[in-house]
Amino acid sequence: MNRPRLAVVVPALFLLVPMALRAAPSSPSALSGAGLAAHVCSACHGPHGNSLTSSFPKLAGQGQAYLLMALHEFKEGKRKNAIMQAMVAGLTSAEMKAVAAYFSAQKMSRGFAQKRDVALGRRIYEGGLPKQHVPACMACHGASGRGNEPAAYPRLAGQWSAYVYRQLVAFAHNRRPSPHGIMNYIAKRLTPAQMKAVASYVEGLR
Repeated sequence: MNRPRLAVVVPALFLLVPMALRAAPSSPSALSGAGLAAHVCSACHGPHGNSLTSSFPKLAGQGQAYLLMALHEFKEGKRKNAIMQAMVAGLTSAEMKAVAAYFSAQKMSRGFAQKRDVALGRRIYEGGLPKQHVPACMACHGASGRGNEPAAYPRLAGQWSAYVYRQLVAFAHNRRPSPHGIMNYIAKRLTPAQMKAVASYVEGLR
């Protein structure tokens, strides 16, 4: 009977965290990336950016440019997520840059691919699906899946496969934007089975 009330309270608590940091600007945690990560991000993403559940993406080892872009997109409302929009609401540009730099310097934990998905996942990742007009994933995300920092293309290697799959579905249904609509175009041309295979494959990349 009390669960609906908790569902309302939790987002409110998330909203108060950035406000608390604004109230104490002289505090080291309000200025350093590590402090912000510990006080604002760790509940979902882990203290060092390795989330314990696929409900939240791993941020450790992710490109700084991509992380910073994502934070600005949440703050500006281009990406919709109630929790993330609340968390970044009180952060300055300098703080977002600091926390992005902190997480990018951390080491992402290892992921594992399902053996049944490796063959198809590798084929899509390395060679694309020409008949479906799907380009190779590695063209943007790199042969090893570590992304492209200058272009702000994200690291995929080691990321939770369930999270990657959900993002592909979101792209396919236009629930998440992408620069120039690239990922929306690609995801629309993948079947759910192909999405799951390539998501599993990239989780196993090192």
